[in-house]
Amino acid sequence: MTQASTDFQTFPPVPKVVTVAGSTVELTPIRLGELPRFLAAVRPLAADLSAEPDWFDLLARHGEAVLELLALTIRRERAWVNDLSLDEAVTLAAAVFEVNADFFVGQLAPAIQGAAQRLEPILAPHLRPMPAGTTPSPA
Repeated sequence: MTQASTDFQTFPPVPKVVTVAGSTVELTPIRLGELPRFLAAVRPLAADLSAEPDWFDLLARHGEAVLELLALTIRRERAWVNDLSLDEAVTLAAAVFEVNADFFVGQLAPAIQGAAQRLEPILAPHLRPMPAGTTPSPA
């Protein structure tokens, strides 16, 4: 069997089913038409994503973006997401990340790293090392 015919058999993807707040949620990867809103929602927290994100930290630092991202990726109203308990939100976020891991880790993380590498030569002259034994002053 060729690679193309193998890929065709797995398309469309089988949804990952998660039960939270007494509701069954079927998760599938982000679709092309959802990508602009998805990218806008993920931008504030993109630099803090990793292969194994700390969901509590992400919620603490980027709560609005995480909630918007959850609503978008599960294709539900934001009000429904807002009513989830913290443990349900974390369970759901982990499942969403798993379903979209190829995008988060395979596409988004390399793009961020590439941008950082391109910016480093531009920013380096403006970043002076601190003399030994000194600490930055609080802003």
